[in-house]
Amino acid sequence: MEGQRFISVERCSVWAKEQEVIQSFSWNLQEGQVWLITGPSGGGKEYFIQALANQKERLGLPVFRPQPTSVDSYVGGQYFNKFSATTQLVSLETAAALIQEERDRDEGDFIEGGIDIGRTAARFICEVLPEPVEVSILQQLPQVQLCGVASVLNRGVKYLSTGEVRRVLLCRSLLSSCQLLILSEPFAGLDVQSRGILKNFFSERMESRQAPIIMLSMEALDLERFQEVPSGITHVAEFAEGRLSFQGELQDYKNLLSSRVPEGEGMEKQRRQTESTFQELHSQQTHFSTGLATGEPADGERLPEVLVDMQDVRVAWGDKVVLNKLNWQVRAGEHWLVRGPNGSGKTTLLELITGDNMQVFCNNVSIFGRRRGTGETIWELKEKMGIVSYRLHLEYRMVGGTDIEAVLLSGFHDSIGLYQQRSQVEQMAVERWLEIGGFQGRGHEAFSSLSYGEQRAILILRAAVKCPPLLILDEPCHGLDGKQRSRILHLLETIAATGTTTLLHVTHDVTEVLPCEQHILELESRLSPADDEKPCYRIITGG
Repeated sequence: MEGQRFISVERCSVWAKEQEVIQSFSWNLQEGQVWLITGPSGGGKEYFIQALANQKERLGLPVFRPQPTSVDSYVGGQYFNKFSATTQLVSLETAAALIQEERDRDEGDFIEGGIDIGRTAARFICEVLPEPVEVSILQQLPQVQLCGVASVLNRGVKYLSTGEVRRVLLCRSLLSSCQLLILSEPFAGLDVQSRGILKNFFSERMESRQAPIIMLSMEALDLERFQEVPSGITHVAEFAEGRLSFQGELQDYKNLLSSRVPEGEGMEKQRRQTESTFQELHSQQTHFSTGLATGEPADGERLPEVLVDMQDVRVAWGDKVVLNKLNWQVRAGEHWLVRGPNGSGKTTLLELITGDNMQVFCNNVSIFGRRRGTGETIWELKEKMGIVSYRLHLEYRMVGGTDIEAVLLSGFHDSIGLYQQRSQVEQMAVERWLEIGGFQGRGHEAFSSLSYGEQRAILILRAAVKCPPLLILDEPCHGLDGKQRSRILHLLETIAATGTTTLLHVTHDVTEVLPCEQHILELESRLSPADDEKPCYRIITGG
């Protein structure tokens, strides 16, 4: 028997920035249904969930428009959403927007001491409560315990890790009065323990039909990754190539996946082509990268064997110790996996290397043989690095009017945006890189028009274009669908095999660990003040 309809999309298209991004379709959310929204990056699922969460049809955001029956008449379709004013969306996009908002509000330049921690996690969460609650009381709430944010309530939101920000957003949504909670890529950036806790929570909520109604959006799935889907899901909607390509019950979708032709042979051919194209680009790199492809700076001096050297490093924010007694070296050709639970300091560690954390100057840290703070500029260091990070992604989201080609070209110049003329040689190289990444023919599309996963894939290519001696990857596969992930991971393995680039790779996903990563730096959480004085890490070699 058909239940009450909560959301009804009848013969509507989805439009964004005056362009039709999803063709006309019909879809309903009925009482008792729990939907999984899936599909490849750029296929349309991101526009669909953003349109559902668009409460006021704000300028530029996706909206549903009824299918017109004539040129000047919108008749025949309709859109109804019972939860139009009570929908919350938690996604990589909303997390990025929150961090950017906190940075825009930073008043450190006007405060004695120069540090403005901004809104704490507690203050941000309390904004949806009828009245503020003491942190000690907030820590006891089941939603706070469930999301694992009790220990970060007194910290500024902008100082939280990617995973911590998204858990704070989830906690705030659960404490709000929302009736529909849409979670996009809910497990991206979360450690194994957090993933397990959230998966069990989603399953319990979905099966018991507790408010709010939960809808999940996940990257394109295959049968192997289907185990990540929480129990309680009843229906699936798949978007691909700007259309609703499937809608129906969960089992029917699993049957559809089983019937699809495996892509093994095609993927192997694609891999061989990627290797061939990359080797050609790598051999040509000296024509426009000042010798970096050979591992030699422009002045001819070879890089030292030890690329990164940290001695007794300690980093703290107020009374929160992030790293302590860290002694670590990265030698050329040693590919490292950096792992550890959310909040253990992985991103902080990488930012000491990239120059994005000023506490590097009060520590004994040497990069490419030179101790930080002894006269080298950050640009001298970054010309030898390729970087993929959440911070970089945020910065690029603020650059308007930039096309894909310009993003990749900026990788040659270590800039956010392109401020040099586009040389013919570099443009030819970029065309080949776009081919490697599966973006051939799309170089003049706006970077801002891409899905989050497509943007991340482009930033990975940007980091790799100059074949840098050190490639720093902080959760590079965030938002990538299965096909993109496979393509990018193979590219990274190919880059590592050249022997001229050393990888530093942070990931929580064991399926993303590369065979070449035979050295592991494992950071550990500090669960009590007594832990603050202990070493924060252990080193594992041999894979």
